[in-house]
Order: sequence, then structure tokens, then C-alpha cells
Amino acid sequence: MREIQSLCVYCGSSSGAHPEYTEAAWAFGTRLAQEGITLVYGGGKVGLMGTVADAALAAGGRVVGVIPRQLVEKEVAHTGLSELQVVETMHERKTRMYEISDAFVALPGGFGTMDEMFEMLTWAQLGLHSYPCAFLDVRGFYRSLAASMDHMVSEGFVKPIQRDQVWFGSEIDALFTWMRQYESTYTPKWITSTSIDSQVER
Repeated sequence: MREIQSLCVYCGSSSGAHPEYTEAAWAFGTRLAQEGITLVYGGGKVGLMGTVADAALAAGGRVVGVIPRQLVEKEVAHTGLSELQVVETMHERKTRMYEISDAFVALPGGFGTMDEMFEMLTWAQLGLHSYPCAFLDVRGFYRSLAASMDHMVSEGFVKPIQRDQVWFGSEIDALFTWMRQYESTYTPKWITSTSIDSQVER
């Protein structure tokens, strides 16, 4: 059984167009606190980011925010966190969030959420970490993304075993069960000269 002490959440700095997004973020933050898992996130007080942090804090949880100085100066930093780490760049932010987390979950979000989560997926693909990566699929938000990943597999750009290690689902209970049972299986990303030869022969 995998032990998760700190979980990194990537999500929108906006709340989205439907109240279900905010409700899911609140439920997830609450659950993290109930599980005794530290929430690691981007340090903002707005959108789903602020919601998941406020929920965890309200339920007595520990919340660590990591935010670039530029965003602190724009007054979007959450000042009520257990700990707020201020870094200089977005790259430092992503690296620091990775360093202090044992799992990664994306709630609905935009370009920034995709950038952060796909970096973790890429690092897992390269064998740089063995942590679970999951998408909480609120209102089917990530349904088309899951289909795109399946298409990457069918077109030969992602290996099935790599795709299988990415979880999509809407149930928080199922997500926590999956994370605790998660076993990483690394397979080299690159094809070998042998496989190239076999393709040429065909």
C-alpha cells in the first residue's frame, strides 16, 4: 500500500463556468485534510486554487503554496496558508512542487494546469519519478483528453503501459483507492534499433 504524505493539485485560477467545479474542488480539499495529506498547490487565493486550499484549511489540513514572486506582487497569493514558499520563476515553482509531493492530481483548469500536469506525465514516461498522476474528471471535463491519449497510443506515440498508468475518473473515493494501490512500471520511451529494423522489414 503506497503512503501519500503530500499531494500536489493542479487546477484553474478561475472557477469555471459551472458550480460543479467549485463543489468538486471543495470536496477534494476537504478529503485531503480528512486523510491527513498535505495539500501542495500553486499558492493562489483565486479560482479553484483558492477553493481547494480554503477547503483543506477549513477541515484542519496542512496547505503549502508555491508561488512566483511576480504573482505575489499582483496580490493573488493566499496569505492564510500553513506555509507559502515564494520562488523567482514558474520553472522553479514547478520543480519545487514536484520536490515536496508524493502524487499529482489535476482538477479542471486551463493552459497552466495542462502544462504542469503534462510535465509530470513526461517525467514519469522518462522514468524520472514513480508517483501516481491522475485527472479528476468533473462533468466530463477531461473526457476528450483521455480520448486524445488513447489516440496517441493507437498512432504509436505513447506506449499502452504508459497510458494505463494515468487515471481518469470522477469519484474521489475511487481516486484515493487507485493512488494507494498504484505501482509504477517503467518502460523505456525510445524504440530500439531492433524495433526499427523490424519495422523496416515489414
